[in-house]
Parts: sequence; C-alpha cells; structure tokens
Amino acid sequence: MLLWFLPLFLLLILIGLPIVFALMASPIALILLQGDERNVVAGLYRNFYNGMDSFPLMALPFFMLAGEIMNRGGITMRLVEFSQALIGHFRGGLAHVNILSSFLFAGMSGSAVADVSALGSTLIPAMEKNGYTRRFAAAITAASSVIGPIIPPSGIMIIYAYVMGESVAALFLAGIVPGILVGLGLMLTVRLMADRYDLPKAERIVSPGQTISRTEYWVSFTLLRLNLGYLLFALTGLLFDAQGYGGWLHYAVSVLAVHFGLLRLRERVSPDFRLICKKAVAPLQTPIIILGGILLGVFTPTEASAVAVAYALIVSFFVLRSMTLTDLWAVLSKSALGTAAVLLLVGAAVAFKTVVSLSYAPQIMSDFMLSLSSNPLILLFLINILLFVVGMFLDAGPAIIILGPILGPIFVSLGVDPIHFAMIMSVNLTVGLATPPMGLVLFVSSTVSGERVETIARAILPFLAVEILVIFLITYIPEISMTIPRLTGFAQ
Repeated sequence: MLLWFLPLFLLLILIGLPIVFALMASPIALILLQGDERNVVAGLYRNFYNGMDSFPLMALPFFMLAGEIMNRGGITMRLVEFSQALIGHFRGGLAHVNILSSFLFAGMSGSAVADVSALGSTLIPAMEKNGYTRRFAAAITAASSVIGPIIPPSGIMIIYAYVMGESVAALFLAGIVPGILVGLGLMLTVRLMADRYDLPKAERIVSPGQTISRTEYWVSFTLLRLNLGYLLFALTGLLFDAQGYGGWLHYAVSVLAVHFGLLRLRERVSPDFRLICKKAVAPLQTPIIILGGILLGVFTPTEASAVAVAYALIVSFFVLRSMTLTDLWAVLSKSALGTAAVLLLVGAAVAFKTVVSLSYAPQIMSDFMLSLSSNPLILLFLINILLFVVGMFLDAGPAIIILGPILGPIFVSLGVDPIHFAMIMSVNLTVGLATPPMGLVLFVSSTVSGERVETIARAILPFLAVEILVIFLITYIPEISMTIPRLTGFAQ
C-alpha cells in the first residue's frame, strides 16, 4: 500500500515542486493514511531533525565555507593562471586549462555547482574571446565540473559515508584515481576534437609583470620544499627504513635535495612563470593538509574540514591579504545559505527513507533484481543504467540517501566491496549533474554563460560519452578505485 509514495514523489518533482518539499510530502501522507494526525508534526520533526543531527555531516558546512573563503580570496584566478602556464600551449589550450582548473579547484570546494559558478564566470568569456563558441565553452565547463564531487574533499561522499556507515577517508582516497581518469578522458576528447572542429591554436599564456608579496614568497618557498621533500622522503623510504633521528636526518637530506633541484630548475624558466607557480602553492596546500592529516591520523575528516577553514582564513587574510573583515560577512552568509539548502535536503531525504523502509521497498527491489539475474556483472550493468536515469532527474545527495540503503546491501551480498560500490554510485550520480534534461550544472552553466540549456545539452554529449566510459571502467575494474585505499590500509 505504501509503494504509491514513490510515484507521488516523482509526480511532485515533474510538476516543479522543490525536491525538499516533494520528499517531505511522503512522510506526511504516510502518517495521515495511518489515521494518526496528532503525530504529523512530531513524526516529521523527529525524522527531519535526526537526519541532520550528525557529527560527520559537520564536514559539509566546513568544506563549503573553506571553498567560499578561497574563492572570495582570489584563489580562482591564481589556479587559472597556473593552469594556463602549465598546459596553455596544448592544442585547444583554454579548454585544457578549463579541465585542469576544475581538477585543482575540486581539491578545495568538492562541489560541481561551485566549480561552474567560480570558473565559468572567468573562463567562459575568456574562451569566447579566444575563438571558442560560447556553447562549447559552457559545455566543457559543465562537463569538467563533475570532477569536483569526485576528487576529495567530496560532499557527496560525506553523505554516502553518513548514510551507509562507511569510512569517509576511504571514500576520499577511492575517488582520486576516478577523478584523474575523468579529467584525462575529457582532455583526450578535447584533443581529438581540436582538429575536427578547428579549435584555436595553442599558445602558452604567462601573464607578464607578475608580483608577489614577501610573506607569500617565503610561505610558498617553504611549503614547496617541505611537501616535495616529504614526497622524496616517502619514495626513498621504500628502499630503506630509518627510525628516530635517522628518519629526521633522512627527511632533512630529502628537503635539501629538492631545494638544490629547484634551484637548477629555476634557471630554465622565466621569472613570471616561477611567480605564477609560487602563487599557486598556498592554495594547493589545502587538499594536501586535508588528505595528509587524515592519512597520518592527525585528525578525522570532520576535523580536517575545520582545519581547512582555519587554513583558508590564514592564507586569505595574512598570506595573500586578499580579504578584509568586511568580506567575511558575505562569505559566511553565502556559505550558510548553501549549507542550509544541502542539510534541508539531507533531513528531508532521511524522512523519506523511513517511508521507503516501511513500505518494504528494499526487499521488493532486492527480490526483483535477483530475479533478473544472479550474475553480479549483469546486475552492475543494469544498476549503472538505473543510476544514470535517476541522476538525470534527482540531485546526487537525496538519491544516495534514498537508494543507497536499498541497493548497497544487494551488491555487498553478491561480493562487491562496499567502497567499490560507493564509488560506482557516487561517480554515476555525479555525472548525472551534467546530464540532460534536469542536470543542475547545465542550468548553472546556462545562467553563467547566457547560452540556452538545450544548446549546452547538445554540445556536452561527447564529453558525457567519455564520462560514461569511465563509469564502466570503474565498475568492472575495481582496482581503479580500490588500490589507494588498500595501500593506505583504509580498505581490505
């Protein structure tokens, strides 16, 4: 009897009701049908509030705030200039820059919408001025934005970990290689399209007259050597293991080796190129702090989000000096509104999940899928199609909360690793954000560019084909997402 709530939910979505209200309509109808009107308010409040009252979910507002601080602090332009200096000389240079900028920005925001809003307003006009069509610029911006929720930190993976009881750190690590694959796939597509569609010729873009403050110079100087020194220390540590004072001496020698290597390298590049790279060091330290702190056991993912906010404030106020106290109110207001929207969806989706559980939908879905086939490979193919269709109409967060508890146990019982299935579901629903007809980033890209959604939807199809190919690679080659978590001890 209770299964009619699912069609009701879809009907409300189709007539244009906001998702949060469509999700809340089902618990209301459930209680009313049971003839217990007195508990309508109490039941809704309990499920709605309990859905948001979670310590792991605190990471969401903190990561959103850190990304907003970095964006307001002028980080976006620094990342774009850094990307232009690195790969602007490739054929279809600005399209490649767009993709690389999305990859770098993903390590700070974890949001596809934030990616399109921040980078689109800068890169779409620049690409149009450089000879690209506006629809192509808007399409590549929307397509590359899906890297944001895949590369850690990821809001979608935080929600999945909260709903399914998985390790946030394991999901973060599992998203690194899939995110890289999506970026490389998009770049390869751009290169193949460059000759056919006569994309603008390559040109290395290094803006002349670069300046940097003394404080930022020395902060970047120190961070770059410490980070690369630790990387060299870790790689050479595979050959021999030093403990105690020997380990510190090994690290010091690694830092010195990196320092002299950089001194040799600086003679081969222009002063402006060096300064552009230095100006990108402080912003790019954010994902290093987040992942490094989690891997070394210094803090939990939720604590890492708070540390990211503190670091973003220090960098923006004292290193870059690109923010003032008057900017802080606008940053906090925008972050609060974004957080409220996400948490409202989470709370409403948890209330809806309660209805789904009472309707025996998980058992019905499980019996139906197992009746189709008992072969995990065939079922994975079918579930990819289902998730892809769901992603066209429903935002990734609510979709994970509703479908995760239904689909996850089915595939775990068939021998699929929980972390592997989490990546299949998360990446699939993330790509749905850029999929017609209801992909959210398509509408954001349309607003930023002024191009019609229908036009962007047609131009984005080649890039969606590549992202779908990556989804199937992740699905049928578990090592793509499982290698790093296993190497670091976060997965079996």
